[in-house]
Amino acid sequence: MAKGRRTNLEVGADGVALITIINPPVNSLAFDVLYSLRDSYEEAIRRNDVKAIVIAGANGNFSGGFDVGGFSEIQEGKNVEPKPGYISVDVLTDIIEAGRKPAVAAIDGLVLGGGLELAMVCHGRISTPTAQLGQPELQLGLIPGFGGTQRLPRLVGISKALEMILTSKLVKGTEAQALGLVDAVVLAQELIGTARQWALDMVEGRKPWIASLYRTDNLVPLVEARKMFKLARAQAGKTAHNLKHPSACIDVIEEGIVSGGRAGLLKEVHEFRGLVQTDTCKSLIHIFLAQRGTTQVQGVTDLGLKPRRVRKVAVLGGGLMGSGIATALLLSNYSVIIKGTNEKSLEAMIGRVKAKLQSRVKKGAMSKEKFEKTVSLLKGVLDYESFKDVDMVIEAVPENISLKQEIFSDLEKYCPPHCIFATNTSTLDLDLIGSKTKSQDRIIGAHFFSPAHVMPLVEVVRTNKTSPQVIVDLLDVGKKIRKTPILVRNSIGFAVNKTFFPYGQAAFMLADRGADPYQIDKAITKFGMPMGPFRMADMVGLSVSIVTGMKYVEKFPERTINTRIIHLLHEDKREGEINRKGFYLYDDRGKARPDPELRKYIEKSRSISGVTIDPKLEKLSEKDIVEMVFFPVVNEACRVFAEGVVVKAADLDISSVMGMGFPAFRGGIMFWADSIGSKYIYSRLEEWSKSYGEFFKPCDFLAERAAQGALLSSPVKQAQSRL
Repeated sequence: MAKGRRTNLEVGADGVALITIINPPVNSLAFDVLYSLRDSYEEAIRRNDVKAIVIAGANGNFSGGFDVGGFSEIQEGKNVEPKPGYISVDVLTDIIEAGRKPAVAAIDGLVLGGGLELAMVCHGRISTPTAQLGQPELQLGLIPGFGGTQRLPRLVGISKALEMILTSKLVKGTEAQALGLVDAVVLAQELIGTARQWALDMVEGRKPWIASLYRTDNLVPLVEARKMFKLARAQAGKTAHNLKHPSACIDVIEEGIVSGGRAGLLKEVHEFRGLVQTDTCKSLIHIFLAQRGTTQVQGVTDLGLKPRRVRKVAVLGGGLMGSGIATALLLSNYSVIIKGTNEKSLEAMIGRVKAKLQSRVKKGAMSKEKFEKTVSLLKGVLDYESFKDVDMVIEAVPENISLKQEIFSDLEKYCPPHCIFATNTSTLDLDLIGSKTKSQDRIIGAHFFSPAHVMPLVEVVRTNKTSPQVIVDLLDVGKKIRKTPILVRNSIGFAVNKTFFPYGQAAFMLADRGADPYQIDKAITKFGMPMGPFRMADMVGLSVSIVTGMKYVEKFPERTINTRIIHLLHEDKREGEINRKGFYLYDDRGKARPDPELRKYIEKSRSISGVTIDPKLEKLSEKDIVEMVFFPVVNEACRVFAEGVVVKAADLDISSVMGMGFPAFRGGIMFWADSIGSKYIYSRLEEWSKSYGEFFKPCDFLAERAAQGALLSSPVKQAQSRL
């Protein structure tokens, strides 16, 4: 490979030029890679000893797509292309697709976004069975920008293309062949040889040589196509009502069908350039990059430590959390031991895990053969004798400090010296849990969110004594079980629960003073949350919400609201979804509906708490509701950040999105707050604190940032050392 080149060109004796993309780890298409590809391709076209061309990727991946960092360059206005659409139109379409020598893509591993668009530009595609192909650009607030909106419908049909693009659905090589997206599927060791021969067959006329942009054989009549687009717009309106880019994508696809592929390409360029500058795109790219950065922690992951191999994990506690954790481990091929206190409890524990796995079989996400193989990794025991060779124990028993201390003392006697002791506690002090052991350097928190086998976040909680090696090990396990792990410091509520405890508190305060709870939930869901605070309390269970909330009332009495609503409901045996009545009433399918009787509980709470209706709060706009519910959350997030519970503000963004369902298209709690401005948030909280008390009082960190006009997410001095 020539100096400065990101592709390698080799010409074989058969006259086929092999152009290999080299940009580890996934061969992302940074601009320098694309320009190098252009140069290599033009060289191959010029050379008389080249009959045909094969494009491949190095090290098992064709290409994971356009380099996300390049989007930031575009947003910053850097001159990354000679003109808009230069790569899409001038290079991919007019040089590669229109080239006078046929090109075949030899695809394996990741073939995503721009990588798939490059493959579709080629005149043939040969794939391995396990290659993963897809157009996930909408997850970044964008549409495919290298011609994917035009070529994918022509290869797989409009309906399937809409599904793949709008849902970011990936298909493997075998399915891609059935769809017409690839021409043949071969084993990895046969990939390059088959692609070379396919390219030569094109030259000799034995295989068709067709430009994807101009294919029409998979397109339906325009009347039928318009019905498909209408249906897709209606669906996008339901599932993405806050987002504009799905509808823009449908418009671009339709333009190509109506006016031709070239016209569609030009519209794609125009729409892409506008979307990349939107707040939605900036927010989603921030979340994407923040997620990648969660496992990079200065002073921990830069010490040269390698994760130790974890083969066998024991899980204590087979309830909702324990069974979910065990399921998550099994799905990633860990051997799992579950310990019960007696035969009946053990049978119930194993039954819960099997039920979770069987639900995947029913949904078609797991074959029966895979189910049997996965279940074979699970073992139930009644004592600690089988713990002699476990690499990690995750304790998920009820929140009882004495019980947890007893368990950790027992584990110390039976487990090997290298075994990691993890606790799934959400409210208890890890230092206190491990205080009666001699192994405090290997005690760590693994705080999963319910349901543990579904929710994508795990808080890795360190104490001052947890060794860096144990942290590195658990971060690695977190990634391998397909979770996003964030490292947090041992503190009440850690990062997520501490940040969001004002969420419900603010809603209850508003209801006490005259706001309609159902209007609050409506405004919050319209903002982008999966459900409002009252609906969430019902889902979690009112008794759980009360127990968790009391921890904060005891610890931070000045930062809590004196409300009795939830307690009164609980006293009247209204537990939420679990018994079909809480703030809402539920039918036998779990569908919620407002309950007119809620008013009497609010009136009684108001009487006990000694508050009166505030006419201003009875007529709050949706904007005011969102601010009065979320600005206290921002305030608490500032405390969490300033106290060093997390290292980076971006970790709070990830934890808010993945742990609480804060809308990713708003960039997470801190990113969203910075988009509004520290001065405005401070002024509103200060105003409310004068009317409604200390709950709204801005913290010192927020006050300082507001005075400086600074971003809330700017680095905090000493926060690193605290973690």
